[in-house]
Parts: sequence; structure tokens; C-alpha cells
Amino acid sequence: METTLKGVRGGAPSVLDMDPKFTVGGGVEDVYGEDRATEGQLVTPWTISVASGYSLLRNPRFNKGLAFDEKEREAHYLSGLLPPTVLTQQLQEKKLMHNIRQYQVPLQKYMALMELEERNERLFYKLLIDNVEELLPVVYTPTVGEACQKYGSIFRRPQGLYVSLKEKGKILEVLKNWPERSIQVIVVTDGERILGLGDLGCQGMGIPVGKLALYTALGGVRPSACLPITIDVGTNNERLLNEEFYIGLRQKRATGKEYADFLHEFMTAVKQNYGEKVLVQFEDFANHNAFELLARYGTTHLVFNDDIQGTASVVLAGLIAAQKLLGGSLADHKFLFLGAGEAGTGIAELIAHEMSKQTNAPLEEARKKIWLVDSKGLIVSSRKDSLQQFKQPWAHEHEPVKDLLSAVEAVKPTVLIGTSGVGRTFTKEVIEAMASINEVSLSLSLSLSLSLACSQSDVRLNGLQKPLILALSNPTSQSECTAEEAYTWSQGRAIYASGSPFDPVEYNGKVYMPGQANNAYIFPGFGLGLIISGAIRVHDSMLLAASEALAHQVTQEHFNKGLIYPPFSNIRTISAHIAANVAAKAYELGLASRLPQPANLVKYAESCMYTPNYRTYR
Repeated sequence: METTLKGVRGGAPSVLDMDPKFTVGGGVEDVYGEDRATEGQLVTPWTISVASGYSLLRNPRFNKGLAFDEKEREAHYLSGLLPPTVLTQQLQEKKLMHNIRQYQVPLQKYMALMELEERNERLFYKLLIDNVEELLPVVYTPTVGEACQKYGSIFRRPQGLYVSLKEKGKILEVLKNWPERSIQVIVVTDGERILGLGDLGCQGMGIPVGKLALYTALGGVRPSACLPITIDVGTNNERLLNEEFYIGLRQKRATGKEYADFLHEFMTAVKQNYGEKVLVQFEDFANHNAFELLARYGTTHLVFNDDIQGTASVVLAGLIAAQKLLGGSLADHKFLFLGAGEAGTGIAELIAHEMSKQTNAPLEEARKKIWLVDSKGLIVSSRKDSLQQFKQPWAHEHEPVKDLLSAVEAVKPTVLIGTSGVGRTFTKEVIEAMASINEVSLSLSLSLSLSLACSQSDVRLNGLQKPLILALSNPTSQSECTAEEAYTWSQGRAIYASGSPFDPVEYNGKVYMPGQANNAYIFPGFGLGLIISGAIRVHDSMLLAASEALAHQVTQEHFNKGLIYPPFSNIRTISAHIAANVAAKAYELGLASRLPQPANLVKYAESCMYTPNYRTYR
């Protein structure tokens, strides 16, 4: 495919002038058709110019480095500015992956990839897409956590927008400083609860940057339509306030009315500047703000909280898939959570909704199968008056229980889920108790290990099953237990998945493949589904649709390895199916604005996905 770049010689650099109605991302014709789903948002009052020659090599969106061929070098005043050799994108990718693999420290790999994104956008996404399983832990959890901790020290070039209290009263003006007019997804954080690392203030920017890289690589949303934003209202982290390289406001966090008014100005400005259909994804806000923001703006804006809703959706997908290993349905299980914050209660609520949907039972009845433990012990009815509102639906009738092990012994769960943000809390005693409660007969173990293809009546023998252990807290250091601990302490009987990646584990001569309940399975495809349908609101049933689509991508081959999630190597296909399911639900609910509905939503989603292959300039 070819793209025309027009240039003129003269004292000033030659330029490319484009009519925005026929351009994508500010300057390149949409010859790949990858933006046809969003063409209505591409008309802006601006004319975009891209310089040729020396400036072209420093424009990350159009730079191809040594991949510019001889005709392109002559036409665009690049002769002499590059060595004479021409390298294909494939050779560039091979060279860079070789270089990245030389680094022993993950943060060095992270910095190398960020530097690549700043100079050659398409090559960055080509690497990420083609090597997703290897590079995902670098650009996302767990390495992004360390990057946020050290963001001030490794800061080179600003990425995204920093909206601080200094901009109060003029946030709309700040948004207009961003060069792109056609924004489809904003990921925003205030840095108060970054992963399990706590308040990192302005340095939480690594999270929106990383999330949006995955929106493009895994979900196919074009880079120019993505905007990372950090809301800087200060930090309560004394170490950062005293750190000489800290890049944020050096003051305590704003709270109460000052905070609420500032966020309201921000949300109002976003809608005014980018319209009704821009998706605002809240990321790593503290519990007390996360629930309030979602409730306040869920009826007026297209908003999504990945910590509450995305985590819930990916966990539910794993639970749905796990029924092929365990037999029965969700309603046959009893769930115990360690952690009752936004992730824990969000997952619990979505599980209850799915159980209610499957059994036609009232939501309140479904909730009774789900128990939560917080820092004060099991959440029970006698504590109800002292509980935060989002915990109250989970206060069931039971005598007080102070610790997790006692809760496991009292509740006798079949599924143990950790969202505590505290590492090593699934102790040897806890895992052994889970294994003891969920005994599996020899005939069932043999049946599962040999084929995993038996009927539900064969699998669910005498109501007994394998324990399902989900240690979801990030980064790796905060995981409730490691894969090795789960398999060893359960004598190889646990079905295990974690939030951060773990290597395969060998136990008693058998290799176990731990799953990863990674939000990256859900949010890129979920966002793409909202975009291609032109959705104006997010509904809980869309989250169920996303979970079901992901669960259906787990094949018998994956089950044979003990996996309850598919491999990331096929993530763009997975994202297309999730997008199609979400879009279909948006149309069904009357929340879609892009009409008429495409006949084949999967193919339509695939046709709208950004591809990072180099374009030929003429």
C-alpha cells in the first residue's frame, strides 16, 4: 500500500499538508481501512503537517529508520541522513529483539521499549504484537510497577497529559493542548493506589501509558486515538515528597470537596472536548474515590473502571472456563475472597450477577454463596453498621471470624480468591486446608489427568473437586502465593491462576502450567467493542458478555494443560471476539450509536484494528 507525501524544497523543511477528512492519525491516508469504524470522528478543523527530511526521521509516527527505501529517501530529502543500507521492518524487529534480550534487568528492557516508542511508533507496536507473551510483563505488570516507583529518575520525555491542581479552572484549555482531536480512549489515574504499591502520586503515569500501549497492541485501537492522563492532586507518600527527582506536586493530597470539584471539572471538560462517545477508563484510584466516581459518572459518561469491572470480568471468564475442569455450574461453588476493596467486591458482584442469570435466582440469593475477608476478618452481619457501603451486601449471618485460615475452615469454599494487595497471605496452612476441604478421588484425578474430556457427571464425583486458587494481587511481590507454593502445598491438585505471570512448575515429575488472570485479556477488546458500536454507556451485561467471549476461547487443548485462560499469543483474535460480543450487547440494549449494526461483528472488529506494518511513501 502507498501513501502520498508531498514536499517542496526551500529554506524551510518541506511539509505534507493533508485534508483531515481523508487522513488518519494526522497525516497518513487510511489505505488499510483500519479506521473505517471511526471515520465520523476524523473530521477536525485543523490541517495536519508532517515535515520531510531531518524532521521526518524524528517524527515517531512516520519514521521508518533504515526501512526507507532509495526512492523514498530521494523523494523526501533523506539522502545522506541515513546510512546507505536498507533494512526491512522484519530485520529491524529481529535486531531490536536481540538487543532487548541482552538486558538482564526488566526495567532496562522497559526503558528500551519506551525509547523505541518515542522514535518509531510502528516498530514498537510490531515488536509488542509479535512478541506479546515475552514483552507483556515488561510494558505491563510486573515491570510497570517498578517503573512507576522510579518514574522520576527514568523520566525522559513526557507522555500523555499531566493535569494538576495548578490547572484548576482551565482544564479544558489544557486538554486542547493535546495535538490529537479524535480521541476514543482516555486512561486516567490519580496515582493513589498503583497496583499493590500504594500512593505513587504523579509517577503513576506509567499505568495509563502502559494500558494504552495494550489498547493498541492487543485491541487494535490506533495510537493517535489514545490519551494517557494523570490527575495530580498531590501525594501522601512522604518518600516521594522528599525525593529530589519527584516530578509531581509537592503537597499532601487534596480531598473532599476540593477533590470532587476538580474531578468534576475534568470530566465535564473531557466530554466537552471529545464528545459523548469517548471512553474514560479510571485506573488505580483509591477505593473511596473509585466507587464514587464510577457511580457518579456511570449515568452521564462512557466510563469504565478496570480495577473494579475489568478485573471482575477476567476473573469471571476464568471461573466460567474452569467449570469444564470442575464440572457443574457457578452456583455449585462457594467463594471466599481475601480482600474486600474495589477489585474483590467488583469480582464478587459480577459473579453474583452471572449466577443469578444462570439460575434465575434473585441477586441477593446468589450473593449468599460469596464470602469476603477484610483486614478485620470475615465480613458478617454483626459488623454491618461499621462497614463501608460497598461491603455491606456481603455481610452474611455468621459468627465473627478473625483470620483467613479460620474463615476457610468455617466457610469451606471451593474457590479462594486473593485481591488483598498483600503478598504471601495464602500460607501453607491455608492451601492445605483448601486441598483438604476439596478432596478428589483417585478415579476423578485419573480421569482429569488422562483426558479432561469426560462428561459433567463423570467430573463432578460425589460433589468433590479440585481447589481453585486465584492469587490476583500485583505485582509479583504482592501475590498471595506463588504458583510453586500452590501446586506443592496442594500436592499438585490445585487449579491456579495469578495476576502476575509465573513460570511453569514441575512437581512429582509433572509440569503444571499456571494461568494468568490478566486484565489485558479483557479491557482492550472491551474498549474496541464500545468504539465499533459507538456505545454511549457501559452496562453490567456488557461485562458478562466479555467474560463469556473470553471463556469460549479456552479450548480442549488448553484444558488438557490445566489452563483456564487461553495463551496471549492469540490475543488479537480473542480481543476481536470480545469486541464483537460487547458490541452485540450494546446494540441489543439500544446503547449503540453506530448504525446500522454490521452483519458480522467479529469480521468488522478485525477490519477496524490498527496494524503496525510500515507504509510505503511516494
